[in-house]
Amino acid sequence: MIFEITKFFIYSIFIVVISKYILVKALRKLAENLKLKPRVIGNIAGIATSIPEFLTVTVSSFIGLMGTSLYNIISSNVINFIQYSISLIINKNHKALKNKGIIIQNIFVILTIIFPIILLKLENTLNIMIAFILVALYIIFYWISKKIHEKYLNDVDIRMEQEDERIENETETIDKRKNKQSFIYVGYILIAGILLYFIGDALGIVLENLSENFGIAESILGILLGLITSIPELVTFFESQKHYKKEEDKNLLGVIEATNNLLTSNMLNLFIIQAIGIVIYALL
Repeated sequence: MIFEITKFFIYSIFIVVISKYILVKALRKLAENLKLKPRVIGNIAGIATSIPEFLTVTVSSFIGLMGTSLYNIISSNVINFIQYSISLIINKNHKALKNKGIIIQNIFVILTIIFPIILLKLENTLNIMIAFILVALYIIFYWISKKIHEKYLNDVDIRMEQEDERIENETETIDKRKNKQSFIYVGYILIAGILLYFIGDALGIVLENLSENFGIAESILGILLGLITSIPELVTFFESQKHYKKEEDKNLLGVIEATNNLLTSNMLNLFIIQAIGIVIYALL
């Protein structure tokens, strides 16, 4: 049993390390080279940091441990919100929470914590129809989130775009190396994806052994997975806020990026990744 638990932690740590040091960094550098807005960078970071959950939830569902996948999503989304809040306080950006757009987005985040708890109560009745409902809710949440950003936060993006254009016009230089670097970052992303696939497959075998052969509760396995797979978000929450200089608008940009990272990650975890897990579980 000790050997299996050791493998569980080793494989989980590998997933986090690859996500943090290869996948997330490569995606961020690629986004910066393409001069994407903080909201878009946050969305991309949210997608990247949800890959560990995607692996653990799909693997858990595939081997019949639906309870593990549900607890994984609940704990991940709760921990993400706690880490996000702590990052704002430590970076002294908590004043940004007064912004209406940030407030509404955080309300949506809280809903992504409440919904999986409801799903846990419905564990024995989960079916493909519920999976379709989750996907539909994702589309609705995404559309509303986009409109909220356009209404309350777009003016900050516009001011930053104007400043970036002014700096480019003053320097009149174009770094041609960025094109080559972008291809390199795409290569890193592909390598990370391949590594994560094989590690996820090995982790699935360990989960099955721990549950069936040693009787470890699915809730405990799910919470442990949630703790481990939330580490990449912790890194990106802090990095996004440190990335911008200490001026009011730029500080807000860091919070915008972190908030979209949080919301995108939690939405994907609940509405897309959990839906995939439910479909896999229902079909087996």
